[in-house]
Amino acid sequence: MSFQLKPGLLLGAATSATQIEGGELDHNWNDWYRCGWIKDGSDPARATDHYHRWREDADLMADLGLQVYRFGIEWARICPTPERVDEAAIAHYREEITYLRKKGIKLLLTIHHFTNPMWFEERGGFLKKENLRYFLDFTELVVRSFGDLVAEYITINEPNVYATNSYYFGDWPPGKKSFSKALTIMANLAYCHIRSYELIHKIRREMGYQNTKVSLAHHLRVFDPANPKNLRHRIYAKLLDYFFQGLITQAIFFGKFIWPLKAPARVERGEYADFIGLNYYTRSTISQFNDGVRAGAPKNDLGWEIYPEGLIRCAEKLYGLLARPIYITENGTCDNQDAFRCRYLYDHLKAVCESALPIERYYHWCFCDNFEWSEGESARFGLVHVDYPTQQRTVKKSGTFFAAIIKEGGVSQELYDEYVGAEKYPY
Repeated sequence: MSFQLKPGLLLGAATSATQIEGGELDHNWNDWYRCGWIKDGSDPARATDHYHRWREDADLMADLGLQVYRFGIEWARICPTPERVDEAAIAHYREEITYLRKKGIKLLLTIHHFTNPMWFEERGGFLKKENLRYFLDFTELVVRSFGDLVAEYITINEPNVYATNSYYFGDWPPGKKSFSKALTIMANLAYCHIRSYELIHKIRREMGYQNTKVSLAHHLRVFDPANPKNLRHRIYAKLLDYFFQGLITQAIFFGKFIWPLKAPARVERGEYADFIGLNYYTRSTISQFNDGVRAGAPKNDLGWEIYPEGLIRCAEKLYGLLARPIYITENGTCDNQDAFRCRYLYDHLKAVCESALPIERYYHWCFCDNFEWSEGESARFGLVHVDYPTQQRTVKKSGTFFAAIIKEGGVSQELYDEYVGAEKYPY
């Protein structure tokens, strides 16, 4: 039952700005809340108030022994209008980044994580190619503001999820339902990633730094046919894999825009990732052209299948395309009572450590419970429990287990017996 961490594997956690910071900012998720589209009615302007409690949270990360931390900055906070830069917000982030560095935590900065200023949304957002310059200008501002402190960057988080939820299903702002618009968003975000990749390297070189690493956090899932012997199931599984993740993977990694994706401007073929950033959560079981969950499989509190083998299957797929070091930029589960998260951590980290793949980082999603997009505050993913009315933080059993894994360099039989042995997945 025991295992040792891979040599060189660093463990930590991830967050996004909108999900933890709070604040009455003029962005699309605060607007979505005001329109009444958050399932539990919770307000992203509250979140976990991290913008004011960042020092407490940084101290807690250090106490847990986190070695790496993936974090985001809020576009609408730094650029409240197209013409204005809030220098106080930049100073705030610089103070936080400096403090985390002093704590010995390695940082990975995410530039875009689902949230847009409303001035950008009102101009058509990423749908219009003439707007893409705004994002590239923001990328330049971020690197010139923090490039002396941060060497590693995620350009965009889960462009395929953003495109699908916002422009195909319409469950996220701006609530569009258009297959063609979803494809346009994917293509434009892939273009933004490539140009940002080039821009970040250029600016950091001008600053005199040679250790820059840039990628994106790419969401992959396993698409398996419900019945492998059923031709229709196999075809649907391949089609969903192709449209959801296969197409955009070629674009973001290599600048290959394959039908029906069309680049908004000329892009040179190349390699546009210094490491593979993989967000993995679940498997989809396919019997028709929509998502499905395998009958009889363990599921988390959102009904997603718990399938640890899928983490390695997805990592192998990406590594087979581009041989780069692998960062698991997100992996976690909705477990509102913290009843099976220790087992989840054990199973996924064991899979990582038994794999021959060059996996160098594991960022658990999430450091603390947070505003979980359209689910609001009802879905808890954190290692740290947040009581939202009081904002009190309490380390969960799973957080203590994760800290012990970092400290001991793996899972001993004693740790397994104490934290994992009695936990069972819900079905």
